[in-house]
Amino acid sequence: MAVLGIHHVQIACPAGAEDDLRAFYTGVLGLPEIPKPPALAARGGVWFQVGPQELHCGVEQGFSPALKAHPCLLVDDLEAIAARVRDAGGEVRPDTNIPGVQRFHTDDPCGNRIEIQQI
Repeated sequence: MAVLGIHHVQIACPAGAEDDLRAFYTGVLGLPEIPKPPALAARGGVWFQVGPQELHCGVEQGFSPALKAHPCLLVDDLEAIAARVRDAGGEVRPDTNIPGVQRFHTDDPCGNRIEIQQI
């Protein structure tokens, strides 16, 4: 038996946030939306493709954004993504705490922390 990888990461969102999440994850970051299975689509939320993995945004009653926990998205042009985030009105918080790693943090429209890292 062996763990072979990660299929998806799920973050929470409030009900009705799907269009704002689409605008950010697809419109700003360029992640394609993927359909949810019909049985799960009724619950709300939205899913995105991230390379071979998936990012699931699931509706949570009493939602509170993740301020510390976060997915980290790998990109091939950190400055271009940072510019897109800024142009969309998002905050880019550079992080130089790991020598040799170029990255920044931002927040999705629901306030969840997102890390963007240069490959």
